[in-house]
Amino acid sequence: MTTFVDRVELHVAAGNGGHGCASVHREKFKPLGGPDGGNGGRGGDVTLVVDQSVTTLLEYHHSPHRKATNGKPGEGGNRSGKDGMDLVLPVPDGTVILDRKGNVLADLVGEGTTYVAAQGGRGGLGNAALASARRKAPGFALLGEPGQSQDIVLELKTVADVALVGYPSAGKSSLISVLSAARPKIADYPFTTLVPNLGVVTAGATVYTIADVPGLIPGASQGKGLGLEFLRHVERCSVLVHVLDTATLESERDPLSDLDAIEAELKEYGGLDDRPRVVVLNKVDIPDGQDLADIIRPELESRGYRIFEVSAISRLGLKELSFALADIVSQARAAKPKEEATRIVIRPKAVDDAGFTVTLEEDGIYRVRGEKPERWVRQTDFNNDEAVGYLADRLNRLGVEDQLMKAGARAGDGVAIGSEEDAVVFDWEPSMSAGAEMLGRRGEDHRFEEPRPAAQRRRDRDAERDEASQEYEGFNPFG
Repeated sequence: MTTFVDRVELHVAAGNGGHGCASVHREKFKPLGGPDGGNGGRGGDVTLVVDQSVTTLLEYHHSPHRKATNGKPGEGGNRSGKDGMDLVLPVPDGTVILDRKGNVLADLVGEGTTYVAAQGGRGGLGNAALASARRKAPGFALLGEPGQSQDIVLELKTVADVALVGYPSAGKSSLISVLSAARPKIADYPFTTLVPNLGVVTAGATVYTIADVPGLIPGASQGKGLGLEFLRHVERCSVLVHVLDTATLESERDPLSDLDAIEAELKEYGGLDDRPRVVVLNKVDIPDGQDLADIIRPELESRGYRIFEVSAISRLGLKELSFALADIVSQARAAKPKEEATRIVIRPKAVDDAGFTVTLEEDGIYRVRGEKPERWVRQTDFNNDEAVGYLADRLNRLGVEDQLMKAGARAGDGVAIGSEEDAVVFDWEPSMSAGAEMLGRRGEDHRFEEPRPAAQRRRDRDAERDEASQEYEGFNPFG
């Protein structure tokens, strides 16, 4: 079973907001207690945070579906619902977050760096918060908003200053084991290393990290071997170190052809042309290895490479190599632009920005898009006439009706609020103007000619009650 995963697809869903409560205070000798419905709680967020103790995405490979908890609904007595618990997901340093189309959403580098992958829904307001001088006892409350959900891709790119690249069994693992305290698996067969190994090297006053990238063979950029899986781990490095085996037992291979093959794969992968290269001729402690190193050294020097002859067993040339790499890393760090503190940019709202747009689509429907109208629609209980009337009042005050008139809408035209996936479509009636004085009983709005089922049932019960009362008043027990 694999213990290292550096790419996963994660399905995250934030918590839904709790619904507001519609309640009226009832107490003896207080017939007009007023509304006391509490607000719903906020849904929990899903947040990714960099944790240095996490080195793999294996946990999300086994459990790719993550959801935060919902907010609790409000209750009577002005009791607000409890907020949902935020879900915090630890990820390794160097994790890149992409959408399903491959667009980069965030690059998480540095301990404690966070990214909110899905934001929890707002809780709905209770009728106590909706009460006003004109609407003293609302018979409705706002619904909680659904939390955001999305599918994201997590890719781990190792944060290292130096990357060791080369053919399998070239001695990369042995080299990193003697340069640092890392203890990778070492054996005399190809593809011993199945995961990138990371070590920390101290050379004088410079401390840098070095990574062993496994599995590079010809065709790696097209998916052969393990190269395509791990080539992303060299993207953040400051210097590339070619480890060439001068004592290879394969007759059809030689160090120069190995170098050309690896360079061809790096070029095919792209984005690494500007990184300085260093060539390490490994295993020169073997007599044939030293002879081969002497033969190919002039050719490598003519290509402009900086060359080091080393041996992981006898530790020959390791000190010179570590200090040379430290010097290159220091120069790369000095040339890096200094990170400036995030500037707070305040962009005031434009005078003519209404916060929404009205467009006429090909099918003759007027579509309203905007943060406020869409949020208000999501929070409206369409089974409650008064709640729908309250939505109409809010849209009118925002100026939606005026914009519809300017766009040429007429009575009976279709109007859609929201995106095509979750839009609310209705026939527009310009007479739907604000007017709390037109309200009847709680939960009803006389501006709606067609009665809704709940309101009609209440009317039927009232009619039966009135009829029974009239029969009782006309009844004379004494004849």
